[in-house]
Amino acid sequence: MKTITITDRAQIEDIIRKCPYCTVGITDGEGNPYVVPMNFAWENDTVYLHSGPEGSKIEMVVRHPQVCINFCEGHELVYMHKQIACSYSMKSRSVICKGKVRFIEDMDEKRRILDMLMKQYTDNACNYAEPAVRNVKIWEVKVDEISCKSFGLRPSEVK
Repeated sequence: MKTITITDRAQIEDIIRKCPYCTVGITDGEGNPYVVPMNFAWENDTVYLHSGPEGSKIEMVVRHPQVCINFCEGHELVYMHKQIACSYSMKSRSVICKGKVRFIEDMDEKRRILDMLMKQYTDNACNYAEPAVRNVKIWEVKVDEISCKSFGLRPSEVK
């Protein structure tokens, strides 16, 4: 199976927008990787996430703000030869972003980002109670590094 690098910005953003969630790689207090699925919004090379106001994820990110975010789309089991176990693979496209988390505290900015997050999942207009906005943690990750690959391709699919 072959892997190709995707550099076209429109293709990369298309992959990101097709994903219903992303996975966020965080470093725990002992330096171990910790991966969690999260809802997201994407705007101008920035990933926005949200969580509760406290807890282990927040503690980890405060200690180690550098994160890795993965968007993966189009999972399909493929193989070269049905009877050869090692010829099986997953076919998919994946975007990996790296950056540092900064928490947004401004209430109006939080509402704007919550609107973006909700538009990822519904066309319904949403209202936000003041306590809910105050108690949500909005994560802003400006992308410092981005890569994209299509993997699990048969040789005939590589252009």
